[in-house]
Amino acid sequence: MTDFIAPVEQESTASIVADKLRQAIAYGEVVPGTQLGEAELARKFGVSRGPVREGMQRLAQEGLLIAIRNRGVFVNTMDVDEIRDMYVAREAIERTASRRILEGDHLAAGEALLEVVDEMATAGDLDEVSEADMRFHELLVELAGSPRLSRMHQTFLVETRMCVHALADTYDALSDRVSEHRALACSIRSGDEALTDKLMLEHMQDAVERLIARLGVG
Repeated sequence: MTDFIAPVEQESTASIVADKLRQAIAYGEVVPGTQLGEAELARKFGVSRGPVREGMQRLAQEGLLIAIRNRGVFVNTMDVDEIRDMYVAREAIERTASRRILEGDHLAAGEALLEVVDEMATAGDLDEVSEADMRFHELLVELAGSPRLSRMHQTFLVETRMCVHALADTYDALSDRVSEHRALACSIRSGDEALTDKLMLEHMQDAVERLIARLGVG
């Protein structure tokens, strides 16, 4: 019988490598399509190749890396179907979160979201704008007060951050991106369920269309 209640092992080197690689991918330090070499990563991390290999295998299981026979290991590039599928899941979570918020203190929630929008509006560069964008959506789900919704939302965190950073240069002006989030926050603050749902759908669809256009596949 498995002994689940046992001494806790310290985090392995492979886990640390996997986490660092995961963050590098999430924040765009390592972009989709990049080939990763065990030897080079081992040198940069200051570890042997074994933990690097195991860490890469973990990310491959998560779908962040892809191994191509006779070519090597690459950071996965999300195709059109994967983008659409991820946003279908995000849409389901965030629309549900919005409805939960509107059943409670939507005024306070709207004000909290508007504070993040203000941060977005005064951001110093595109990376800061993207991080404010992420905080907006994480906070929206958090304000729903559902631990399960939050856990589900967290599973898409790396892919979401990859997409959010990829969206940065698809807007003609920062004000357009800010306006979308401000309108959504204001609709929540006002308690308008129909408008909030409409704006959320439009926001998600707009992101999908921009990302697909960025891929150049129409």
